[in-house]
Amino acid sequence: MAEPEPMASAAGQRLGAPETLGISTLDPGHRPPAMPPGRHVTIRVRMLDDTEELFDISQRASGKVLFDLVCSHMNLIEGDYFGLEFQDHHKMMVWLDLIKPIIKQLRRPKHTTLRFVVKFFPPDHAQLLEELTRYLFALQIKQDLACGRLTCNDSSAALMVSHIIQSEIGDFEESQCRSHLLNNNYIPDQMALIDKIMEFHSKNIGQTPAESDYQLLEVARRLEMYGIRLHPAKDREGTRLSLAVAHTGVLVFQGHTKINGFNWSKVRKLSFKRKRFLIKLRPDVNSSYQDTLEFLMASRDCCKVFWKICVEYHAFFRLFEEPKPKPKPVLFTRGNTIKALTSAILSGRKHSRVQHNSRLSPLPSPRHHEVPTESCAPGDRVDSPSRRHWKESVLVSAEDPLAARKRASPSSQRNGREDRPGPGARPVAEEARGSARQAHPEQLSTGVVSNSPHLSASSGHSQGMVNGQKSLELCSHSPDGRQPSPLTSPLLNDASSIRTDDEDERFPTDRAYFIAKELLTTERTYLKDLEVVTVSFQGAVGQDEATPETLKNTIFSNFEPLYKFHTGFLREVEQRLALWEGRSNAHIKGDYQRIGDVLLKNLQGLKPLTTNLHKQSEALVELEKACRASRRLEGLCRDFELQKVCYIPLNVFILRPLHRLMHYKQILERLCKHYPPTHVDFRDCRAALADVSEVVEQLQGSMIKMENFQKLLELKKDLIGVDNLVIPGREFIRLGCLSKLSGKGLQQRMFFLFNDVILYTSRGMTATNQFKVHGQLPLHGMTIRESEDEWGVPHAFTLVGQRQSVVVAASSLSEMEKWMEDIKMAIDMAETSNGPSSDLLASNLTDNKCPEDSSVEAESEDDMTASHTSLEKPTPHRGNTTVHVCWHRNTSVSMVDFSIAVENQLSGNLLRKFKNSNGWQKLWVVFTNFSLFFYKTHQDDYPLASLPLLGYSVTIPSESENIHKDYVFKLHFKSHVYYFRSESEYTFERWMEVIRSATVSSSRSRILNRKESHPH
Repeated sequence: MAEPEPMASAAGQRLGAPETLGISTLDPGHRPPAMPPGRHVTIRVRMLDDTEELFDISQRASGKVLFDLVCSHMNLIEGDYFGLEFQDHHKMMVWLDLIKPIIKQLRRPKHTTLRFVVKFFPPDHAQLLEELTRYLFALQIKQDLACGRLTCNDSSAALMVSHIIQSEIGDFEESQCRSHLLNNNYIPDQMALIDKIMEFHSKNIGQTPAESDYQLLEVARRLEMYGIRLHPAKDREGTRLSLAVAHTGVLVFQGHTKINGFNWSKVRKLSFKRKRFLIKLRPDVNSSYQDTLEFLMASRDCCKVFWKICVEYHAFFRLFEEPKPKPKPVLFTRGNTIKALTSAILSGRKHSRVQHNSRLSPLPSPRHHEVPTESCAPGDRVDSPSRRHWKESVLVSAEDPLAARKRASPSSQRNGREDRPGPGARPVAEEARGSARQAHPEQLSTGVVSNSPHLSASSGHSQGMVNGQKSLELCSHSPDGRQPSPLTSPLLNDASSIRTDDEDERFPTDRAYFIAKELLTTERTYLKDLEVVTVSFQGAVGQDEATPETLKNTIFSNFEPLYKFHTGFLREVEQRLALWEGRSNAHIKGDYQRIGDVLLKNLQGLKPLTTNLHKQSEALVELEKACRASRRLEGLCRDFELQKVCYIPLNVFILRPLHRLMHYKQILERLCKHYPPTHVDFRDCRAALADVSEVVEQLQGSMIKMENFQKLLELKKDLIGVDNLVIPGREFIRLGCLSKLSGKGLQQRMFFLFNDVILYTSRGMTATNQFKVHGQLPLHGMTIRESEDEWGVPHAFTLVGQRQSVVVAASSLSEMEKWMEDIKMAIDMAETSNGPSSDLLASNLTDNKCPEDSSVEAESEDDMTASHTSLEKPTPHRGNTTVHVCWHRNTSVSMVDFSIAVENQLSGNLLRKFKNSNGWQKLWVVFTNFSLFFYKTHQDDYPLASLPLLGYSVTIPSESENIHKDYVFKLHFKSHVYYFRSESEYTFERWMEVIRSATVSSSRSRILNRKESHPH
């Protein structure tokens, strides 16, 4: 009998994967490069599981030959994400260049150990198709945690360690878990967190090793330091900083805190000159940065290493096709510069190209649906559509014998896991994909078996519940069926996600349907806002010892019943709209084309929770008291507000249940106005309107007080140099930008008008990004007069106080009129009422500053010049508040504008187009707090980006703009132009209405009417 021929080791054989499955590190049809002749050397490579492997290779071989040998040894298919690093003769960690011969890179190959590590960190681990790849990423995260490179808060660290030990030892058993943690150190200072780790581990019961790896990556990718390698540098002032590069662009850190970031779309050029690393930015009228930013690094080599990895990252995540090589110059070459760039593109182009090519594939979806996702924090919801998708795919081939195979480590089986089903138990859906590929070999050259993976935001992102975000399917398509790249933010790329009219969905055209759909869309946003408090805030702050029990009882015990109730309410609304649209039980019509009965039933069900609504004001007061009493709690709340999930001030989320009642009332009023009295839905809508109006009437007085209290608390965070801003009787009236006349001319100042005093401030380079108070003007005894002719300054007026006078100028006539009207009203209020004391300044600023005070003005000039330096100082305070927007847009906003903005909240899908682009892009848009927040879908936990609307104008496009579509409105500010397209006449009118409320200030009569009807 003839002996069988030995079978060649195929890629992915340890996992039972077919040879052609997934992403190959080689172009289709290419074989690994042949080993060149010459003397062989032995190279030592340390794997991610800390084992070491020896590879015999020719000295003349390129780095790619060695890298391909390592990938082949591990049966690794998605090798593009990884690299080999080593310590060069300057004691610097550098990446092995895949183009250069090894002999030119390793001076002493026998004595050099290369490390196989993750080089490129994608924004979403769901883009990784192979389980082995996710396992290697999990090992990288484990290493980064242990060495302290991946820093995070205690909760996130404990949660990640719990997933690691679940993967290693299986389900929770107290004595085994404690013993394992005592014998293995996963994070610095682990002993203090053992109890918390065990608590999280006990909740992972039933989780397979593959699912544990998935959840570990789900938590890690949301951390600010995920995938970050810091490169020490200094700015022009000599401040010690660190530079890093990520898929979004170049980042700036101080310590382990990100203080700035420059997106690829804003970077025009990266270069270095000796020790100086230079970032040249594209011109931006709204930016305070110089065109070119300069950082000083330790040496030219440090600059070159960082420059090269930046180029590689940019090529890896942004290039969708390999640039065509330019003809070589005849007389000379530029040597290493071009080689480095070529190497970067060759090694980095594959991720973006793979994502681009994957959109061409008609084959089934990638394996990121095979692991049912769950929240990274306790209490978060499972993505049920993804889970359902996974279950259906498993049914394809349930009897495949390879489904029971276990996963191997990079060099051997994982320790301690041979006795139970490993994560490498290859999902049978993978077999179905493998057979599909073998049946269609002609598809191999078109790319990977993949739909476009889930989109993840930049930054930071995210964070643990940190900054919660779940994996979501993309919803927009291009005309040829391709999906947009998940690696480029749709707000930064004009060409992404092209949409045609053929994709417009056909739904009912009745106006009542679109009113009901507004209820659905805004309810989805409202439920997400409740999640911020019940899930994210409770996870970040509620479990901390510094949080008093009274605060937990006041906030969380009130919000959790509301969250549970509105979850059920949203489900009913979704079911009713599905019937109305005919997407289910299409033959049933008539009785289901209404919404009043659902509203009436649920608003009556909400009545028992009215007590919880009355306690919202108590929750706001209790939170403020607790923060004043505990510096630690104040810091926790401040840190939470910096997370992306907290996209508006935390106090606004606390008042959301009160605001939502007004939205229900407005929706019911529109329905009752639309329906004739004989309509089947009219009676239910009218009854529901009566119920909600009664509750709103009861809460209206406290709501106005709480809005004022919330605004004072928010302003307190924006100001520095104020001791007692929040006191009984003080009312906020207006804030905005005015130019103050001094001996040195007009200087930009931020003014804050209250019912007893005016504060004027400037924004400088403070460590907290706040506005520094320069002086106060008591309103008692003040007079105001126009003084344009007196000073020769347009739109100028003079504030004449008892101790000093100040001349200011507004940016326009309308701004001047609004300021003068509000100040006159405030003066009358101060004269006729016993208002609060107007001494607001801190002890070191108690003396009122006169306009000619040279020390004040000199300090102000320093602030203004500092704002144009290479980067901001540490900013533990949110820098995109309404105050900052008014400063940059040179405008103002009043308390009545804030009150109207609370009433005019809206969300839904819009198509967006840039000025110079051709395609329309579908986005989920939320309007609140004078801003548009953009999401990929309504399921996203935080926005991709935001657009503050103060200063913008909203109009209808003219004929010359060639926007030949219905229901399109235009937003423009200076050179910034955006077009938005809605689905119906009703939604178009609503978007125009709410956006105009943010771009056009309301009349003073509105606030007077509110106060007269609800005195407080």
